[in-house]
Amino acid sequence: MSMTALELDGEHLTLEDVVAVARGRRPVALAPEAWARVRRSREAVERLLARGAVIYGVTTGFGHLRNIRISPEQASLLQHNLLRSHAVGVGPELSEEQVRAMMVARLNSLARGHSGVRPEVLQLLIEMLNRGVHPVVPAQGSLGASGDLAPLAHMALPMIGLGEAIVEGRRLPGAAALEAAGLRPLRLEAKEGLALINGTAFMAGIGSLVTYDAEILVQTADVVGAMTLEALEGSAVPFDERLHRVRPHPRQMDCAAFLRALLEGSELLSDPQRPSRVQDAYSLRCMPQVHGAVRDVVAYARWALEIELNSATDNPLIFWEEGEAEPAVLSGGNFHGELIALALDYLAIGLAELANISERRLNRLLDPAENEGRYPPFLALEPGLHSGFMLVQYTAAALASENKVLAHPASVDTIPSLANAEDHVSMGATAVRHAEMVLRNAQRVVAAELFAAGQAIDLRRRQAGRPLRMGKGTAAAYALLRQHVPFLEADTVMAPWMERACRLVAEGHLLRAAQEGIAGLHAE
Repeated sequence: MSMTALELDGEHLTLEDVVAVARGRRPVALAPEAWARVRRSREAVERLLARGAVIYGVTTGFGHLRNIRISPEQASLLQHNLLRSHAVGVGPELSEEQVRAMMVARLNSLARGHSGVRPEVLQLLIEMLNRGVHPVVPAQGSLGASGDLAPLAHMALPMIGLGEAIVEGRRLPGAAALEAAGLRPLRLEAKEGLALINGTAFMAGIGSLVTYDAEILVQTADVVGAMTLEALEGSAVPFDERLHRVRPHPRQMDCAAFLRALLEGSELLSDPQRPSRVQDAYSLRCMPQVHGAVRDVVAYARWALEIELNSATDNPLIFWEEGEAEPAVLSGGNFHGELIALALDYLAIGLAELANISERRLNRLLDPAENEGRYPPFLALEPGLHSGFMLVQYTAAALASENKVLAHPASVDTIPSLANAEDHVSMGATAVRHAEMVLRNAQRVVAAELFAAGQAIDLRRRQAGRPLRMGKGTAAAYALLRQHVPFLEADTVMAPWMERACRLVAEGHLLRAAQEGIAGLHAE
């Protein structure tokens, strides 16, 4: 069944929309009002050119060369030269979904109608997305200040028949890629090359994917942490609503409420009247305070990115309202990625903390000194002969430690460029790349905790001689885990089971199962 096209208007693109286009291959179209704005913006550029106006990047060179005049006859060559000279990205290539996220972010920004490009430019971007033409884009090269110049230049090269693109799994030269999809290259006109590359689409598009996945992870960590609490016969008292009402951070309260719902009906928790210990360790007791704080970080990233996705971020921008005699060309700095740099640095720090607390809960499951001898060392049935989950914790510790390096904020650095005309840069592209790496590491740490929590719950049930009832949400999550990852009777090659657990975490399957369990749609 064909999907309905996502109608872009430059004002209402969400993280979910970016994910639908990037991962779900949802087709896109432009809203009628957006086409009208684009046409008027282009008319403004042509009007200004006709009267000989001096416009940065249109009748002048770029950056340090801004004082050099360019004749109208050279306007098209100037735009083509811009793409050629700026396509100097290096490093690993972006995935197709990352490229698609970048493309839809740039397309929606152009749809605001302040960039002065012809409708044909937007139409080609739409067709490339809808027909699966994915430019080859290296990940490194953007300073995140004059926009994401290098990666966006690589994105735009196939539009003029240069560069490379992937079409149905085939890597082709730009012109051949377009031809394979039934498309033809454009000859860019005044302002158009600059408008394609002078924006924040790399940061905004890929940052949106990272933030969307982070929202899934932070709630999944609640599910896994609740399972660990059950395995360790912990107390649900620290999640009592009264405690959180008197420290009313909204997302701390949300986290506590979710934990209560996940654990409702559990027989594995400590009896409040006869608790197994006076107080649980912080990694168990303070989940609402820590996980809730990370939820705040993720919410801030969403807020920042959804504004950015619906912003005009190139330079200069064209303004020509109805009734105004002449258009205005305003030079400014909307391409500067400081807001995204700070938001994604903050996100990386939050996710690193989520991994830190998860790794500590994992260690508590494995170390008899910390779990009060409840389980054999490393959850092995025959310790010594079998090492059990010993190296699962090693891996989690290695990832958590790596995150501490990656979470160093990119935004506190700057390096002048363009002969010191760009004397402060955001490093936002680096912040986005690091946040994604921290996210992937954190997903694996939470998956390691999940892997061990399932083993510990089975051991606890064996000790009890009966299948102690889990909470409504944790029971459903456990049932899903056991569909994909078995209880380990003896040492085995662990990596494939770890990978399966990670997919349950990263792709949101575990979270959905727990949510359905709470809603009564799942039964163990």
